[in-house]
Amino acid sequence: MGLSVPEGLRRLLRVLGALGRVALMNAATYRASFLLDVFTGAITSVGLVLPLVFVYGHASTVAGWTLPEALLVTAFFLVLQGLIGAFVDPNLGAIVEGIRTGALDHLVLKPADSQLVAGLQRLAPARLWDAFAGLALGVYALSKLPTPTLSQALLAAALLACGLAAMVGIWVLVTCTSFWFVRVDNLRFLLHSAMDTGRWPVTVYRGWLRTLLTVVLPVALVTSFPAMALLGRMEPGLVLQAAAVGIGLLALSRWAWVSALAHYTSASS
Repeated sequence: MGLSVPEGLRRLLRVLGALGRVALMNAATYRASFLLDVFTGAITSVGLVLPLVFVYGHASTVAGWTLPEALLVTAFFLVLQGLIGAFVDPNLGAIVEGIRTGALDHLVLKPADSQLVAGLQRLAPARLWDAFAGLALGVYALSKLPTPTLSQALLAAALLACGLAAMVGIWVLVTCTSFWFVRVDNLRFLLHSAMDTGRWPVTVYRGWLRTLLTVVLPVALVTSFPAMALLGRMEPGLVLQAAAVGIGLLALSRWAWVSALAHYTSASS
């Protein structure tokens, strides 16, 4: 006797499938832009690694990290950059545009969760290059390091999920401000710049800046924490902190979306 899938889950999967197909068709329309983005992404990926090679050409360790260990952090950063660029940034930009033009009306009236529909309306598949480059760099870095245990790998995956949840929550919170202040593009660009700090091991930073990168703008949860887990350096307190920050920011972003939508006045009305 086979296991039955709950109706609610089947409906969610159908919605996700439909949104994915539409987003891919829209992305495939601009093939020249796709190729340009892939080329730009390749150059950017190489540009992220070169500073590390230069720094470690003059020192064997930096803040307690060797070159392969630091490359592991950069690998997770590339994965983060690829996922944000492919799935999060295009959709949040579309939400801001929809609020400004009134196009958001068509999304909130659909018979599905408005945040889900608005968050999956666009896709930038070329940006996934960064994620693939990150996976390749991670495999190379791990080949130079002791093989992680299964428990370390599972912990790294869990921390990566917590970090991604936290970062998505931050991006949604920033986007929700556009319900009141329509021009928030500068905030998104600032968030991109701040996120760039995550390509270096978190122990490089000191004091309030380290707290900022693990709690307020928790990019270290996606980059340094999973790397530390694979290296066997994670402390139980940091694991609990990562889970609390990830769940907390995701829940806060959901509350912010619902509250903002309740005060939404169509630009087309």
